[in-house]
Amino acid sequence: MSPYRRLGTLILAAAALLACGCSSAPPRRPHAPPAQSALTPPVAPESVADALPKAEPRSAYGNPPFYDQFGKRYVVLGSSANYIERGVASWYGPGFHAERTSTHEPYDMYGMTAAHKTLPLPCYVRVTNLQNGRSVVVRVNDRGPFVDNRIIDLSYTAAAKLDMLRNGTAMVEVRTVDPVDSAPQAGSATLTAAAMLNAVTASATAATPVATIPPPPANQILYVQAGAFADRANADRLLTKLKNSNFNNAFIRGGTIGGRSLYRVRLGPVPDVAEYDRLVAALESIGVHDAHLAFD
Repeated sequence: MSPYRRLGTLILAAAALLACGCSSAPPRRPHAPPAQSALTPPVAPESVADALPKAEPRSAYGNPPFYDQFGKRYVVLGSSANYIERGVASWYGPGFHAERTSTHEPYDMYGMTAAHKTLPLPCYVRVTNLQNGRSVVVRVNDRGPFVDNRIIDLSYTAAAKLDMLRNGTAMVEVRTVDPVDSAPQAGSATLTAAAMLNAVTASATAATPVATIPPPPANQILYVQAGAFADRANADRLLTKLKNSNFNNAFIRGGTIGGRSLYRVRLGPVPDVAEYDRLVAALESIGVHDAHLAFD
């Protein structure tokens, strides 16, 4: 091979590697239910404190504009502010313990962490088990779960605290939590000694989660929401389509949000994850996409 052809080959290879690095996340094996018999937690999960939100810079790893995994493209969010999502959580354990996460930190199955497909890394979320009301705060530092119909992958300890180890999954709400910004501001040169002491104390506790929105109560009546419309006629058309496809538990729930009417097409109630998965798959088969978990 001539020097010129060799140089061209090297340039093309470098460009391919660069493109890959800009749109890919560290690969994660498909999730499989962990073997509980292999677990030897160093301490009781219930004694492990929740993650304490603190201001952190965006990780240099795991935050490409987008990435592809198993033939699907995921766009990483620019911000975690005001994010809320409801769906099914899973957990990952022994098969991944000590492996490198998407932020290049080692995964600690006994810590309070989680994996999410699109939230910026790292960030903090409150995960509430909608079936029993238990709630935890975890630090998101990994990508996944890359399994259909799952929205978050929790560490072993976080899953244990939510009481979802036995079933392996749970219907949850995921809501981002930001640290309280109470550090002293620049230009405060006139602070007294007492005020400075108070400011330092406030700064030390600035990683307290914002608690303005309490977790949802336990034992929510859960549904699959197939669509939501401002126009009642559109909701009626979707309901007719569902009824014609033998979704006999479909109905329309009316209401108002921000002073505007909203008609939500729902199916249920949904008693467990197995029924939720079945309904979502059946909706996909008739062209109803983006169905999600909902409650009143």
